[in-house]
Amino acid sequence: MVTGLHGPRQAGAVDLSGAWATSADECRNVFVRKGRAKQIEFTALSDQHGGGFIVEADRLRGKFARCKIKARKEDGDTVNIIAGCATDIMLSNVQFSLKMLEPNKISRMFPGIEDMAISYHRCPI
Repeated sequence: MVTGLHGPRQAGAVDLSGAWATSADECRNVFVRKGRAKQIEFTALSDQHGGGFIVEADRLRGKFARCKIKARKEDGDTVNIIAGCATDIMLSNVQFSLKMLEPNKISRMFPGIEDMAISYHRCPI
């Protein structure tokens, strides 16, 4: 199955929408709501508090990169994503492999690098 992050929901589909920080206790130091639409943004010092990323529709946002999801494939509780990412200085395709550990906790695994993973917690923002 290759889909965007939203669209027709299938039984067991992994929901990644929201703001994800490396520590649940640091959510308020990583993310803030701004503007009339109360859009989720990164705080000025978010990288000093572990950082994180934001998932919206078919996009992923980091503090310094914006990515458009090109493909998504689910395999049980793991989601493999190919995204086209842009920073101020370059464009690149990035592979994300995310495993749902709990409804509000995921682990980013790095294909080709065994035993390397970063956990993220969904922030109630």
